[in-house]
Amino acid sequence: MSRPFTPRNSSPASFIRVNGKIRAREVRVIGVDNKQLGIVQLTDALNLARQYGVDLVEISPNAVPPVCRLVDFGKYRYELAKKEKDSRKHQHASTVKEVQLSPRIDPHDLGIKVQHAVNFLCEDMKVKVALKFRGREMQHTEFGFEVIKKFIAEIEPFGHPDFQPKLVGRAINLMISPLPRAKRAKNPRHEEAELHEADVADDDEADAPEKPSAAPAKAKVPVSEQPATGGLQNPFAGLEIK
Repeated sequence: MSRPFTPRNSSPASFIRVNGKIRAREVRVIGVDNKQLGIVQLTDALNLARQYGVDLVEISPNAVPPVCRLVDFGKYRYELAKKEKDSRKHQHASTVKEVQLSPRIDPHDLGIKVQHAVNFLCEDMKVKVALKFRGREMQHTEFGFEVIKKFIAEIEPFGHPDFQPKLVGRAINLMISPLPRAKRAKNPRHEEAELHEADVADDDEADAPEKPSAAPAKAKVPVSEQPATGGLQNPFAGLEIK
């Protein structure tokens, strides 16, 4: 026997009872102006919905009695979708990505790590930086702190450290949070892509074939200077009028 499951693409609005699908006998009604109307019979609540030209939407089915709202169902679904989108933004902001460094990292590799961190910060993610020491590297932890200092300086336009870097065990740990979008610099990779697209558009316009110019209008020739037609010569062409 197959078990029921929740579709992945299902939305919260697909499980909401509306109008005739509401099963309770009595419901607590919230009016169109968001004011409490008290507990009424379901039939009376449906009549109110018809009177105002809206739907009776069950917004709290587990309450006793269930809470219903007089609202247009399309508008209510839009509000739910907007709230869900906002909640996803907050969940996205709490996502943590880790970047690992070493005290003897190559400058080119450090630049790649910085770019990864910038991409994460520009997507409103936090970045955890972990610089690990191996073997005798623990005798010179100042080199590790120097690398962390360079890393912080590179990502300063995009994020800020939550606390000062500290040595815990054999690693230096650091947490970086993204700056607000109004204060955060644009991702350099995105700017390069926009400039490349603009250059390609300019090149396409330069390589486009020029439109042929209109042919010059022919000058009108006086009738007396026009050649004879029909293959016959004018017998009076050579005469001079005195």
